[in-house]
Amino acid sequence: MGNLHHIFGGAYTPPAEKIIASPESQLLDAMQAAGIEAPVELYFDGKIHRFRTGTKGGAAGDKTGWYVLFNDGVPAGKFGCWRAGIEANFRADIGRSFTAAEEMAHTRRMAEARALRDIEVKKQHENTANTVDTIWSSCTLASPEHPYLKRKGIDVHGARVTGDGRLVVPLFDAEGTLSSLQYIDSEGGKLYHVGGATSGCYWQLGASELSSIIYIAEGFATAATIHQVTNQPCVVAYSASNLVPVLGTLRENNSDKEIVIVADNDKSGVGQRYAEQAAAKYGARIVVMPLEGDANDYVKSGHDLSILLAPPVSENWLIQADDFSSQPAPIRWLIKDWLQDNALIMVHGPSGGGKTFIVLDMALRIASDLPDWAGKKVTHGGVVYLAGEGHHGLRSRIAAFKHHNRVKNLSAWISKDGCDLNTVEGYARARQAILALPYPPKLIIVDTLHRFLLGDENSAQDAKSMLDACADLMREFNCSVLLVHHTGVSDEAQHRARGSSAWRGALDIEISIVPAKSDSPIEIVQRKSKDSEMAQPLACRLVSEQIPGWFDDDGEPVTSAVVLMVDAPEKAVKKLSKVEANRARFERAWFGTGASVIDGLPHITRSALREFLLQDGLSEGSAANELKPSSIDKLIGSLLHANIIKHDAHGWSVIDAQTKQALMIKRT
Repeated sequence: MGNLHHIFGGAYTPPAEKIIASPESQLLDAMQAAGIEAPVELYFDGKIHRFRTGTKGGAAGDKTGWYVLFNDGVPAGKFGCWRAGIEANFRADIGRSFTAAEEMAHTRRMAEARALRDIEVKKQHENTANTVDTIWSSCTLASPEHPYLKRKGIDVHGARVTGDGRLVVPLFDAEGTLSSLQYIDSEGGKLYHVGGATSGCYWQLGASELSSIIYIAEGFATAATIHQVTNQPCVVAYSASNLVPVLGTLRENNSDKEIVIVADNDKSGVGQRYAEQAAAKYGARIVVMPLEGDANDYVKSGHDLSILLAPPVSENWLIQADDFSSQPAPIRWLIKDWLQDNALIMVHGPSGGGKTFIVLDMALRIASDLPDWAGKKVTHGGVVYLAGEGHHGLRSRIAAFKHHNRVKNLSAWISKDGCDLNTVEGYARARQAILALPYPPKLIIVDTLHRFLLGDENSAQDAKSMLDACADLMREFNCSVLLVHHTGVSDEAQHRARGSSAWRGALDIEISIVPAKSDSPIEIVQRKSKDSEMAQPLACRLVSEQIPGWFDDDGEPVTSAVVLMVDAPEKAVKKLSKVEANRARFERAWFGTGASVIDGLPHITRSALREFLLQDGLSEGSAANELKPSSIDKLIGSLLHANIIKHDAHGWSVIDAQTKQALMIKRT
């Protein structure tokens, strides 16, 4: 073979063996990185353990740290500190990729850890509620001369003082029960009573019975300042993140009042972002301080807060309908008829059905200079592809697309891994990365939804938190967000997204990928288009594309698949049976008369059905406005015999599970 020394530059040196630290050492490092002083001993026994964390404000024997660890396979668990508000997941590095079974076991263990944490938190909240009630009762009313009150220029407003001179203010839950206390020292340092519930808890300064407006602010001094300036009630939410649940409670109990969030102007933008989230979810007016700081800082700087908080003058708030309709407002498209601009979109299909190939083909055409997709005009712009898995395959797919379509440059960016977008930390990570791009994207793709969602896709609450995060991305970057998701498992669920019905209800556009069968191509079917007519189905095939310059370990050329659009297959027209025809007519009647639901079942009254059938052309009487009883009897009789509906005192309810599910999905 000859001497290859001159080619390789020296003798071959194998890579150094990776040294994996013990799970205990990895966990200790993770705790230290989170700012927690780790315990001396660690137990991987699936139970919750308490320990001292060394965080500020802890007394001797005060155990506010906690952890739950499992060791049946891959060591993993959760840990945190209730005083410092720290909570983190842990999974040991085992020196290799995790198997599918290990991933599922980890997901199950994290759910168990959360459940154990929640039980412990509930127990701690109950114990703390009794303690803070005793402390609050023993505190005396604060003096107007208290250093903190004097420095802030605010009145007492019912604040109390502890024996050691700290100011103390209460946190009440939605039922008015004292849940925790906040202690404020002379220098403004603030600490909550350890173990007390704070999320969704607040304190209102001033009565709201005779007021038409309620203000919300983060801190006590800010709220006191607003209350003094306006003589209107102001709620202390205590933190920016608490604005959302507090506004929810206030809105539920004050539907007739205007609610105004007075947001802090901080460098991080956290106060304003949470204010916007709360207002978008529950409805409220937002006032952001024009200068850095809060409302108290604004007043102390000599500015007139009352002018800033005054309701804006609404000129021409109501627009005459003719004028309104005379202003053109056509739909803006990223891909004509398929991907709308500034919209929430979902593409779903079964695993291995080709959905990522098709989504990638759409996205990269937007990110390139190609003029169309499937003959539909493309508007070009930046694309952010948040990829939670499959980076190796994604790399080759992009390379194959570029070669096949002769594209040199793409205005697209791919994430290195996934994150929980519906958490503050995950959203902030994605947001900061996108802000750092040279220009904002026109499309953000989340592939797959499961990899970026903390929680259960079947939970309406978890779905709502993810949808809120998507809405925030759309609003901040003036772009569309496309979710890639899986279909349901059962046969009847193959054409709808898996999980809560909240997903479909929030979508502007829904696209289903129907996998190829035998010689038939992949079908691309639009299931929902909120603002326009639904596009005609398309079809495509995945064809192999060799990537120039790519070779595997055996020297074989690397190939990937690219999307090739083909003619959509013609659907054979199936003649409906009498039962199917009657079921379709009953469905039209149900939707046409208000889509009523009683006891969870689609329901229609006899009079409503008769009125609809007259309008629908089922008339067998001697006059156009007459309907023979036999017409309804035949229709209803066939559906009763087929166990699709049942009779009740007022009409008929759908009992067939498949028919009921189809109607309820279409109703959302």
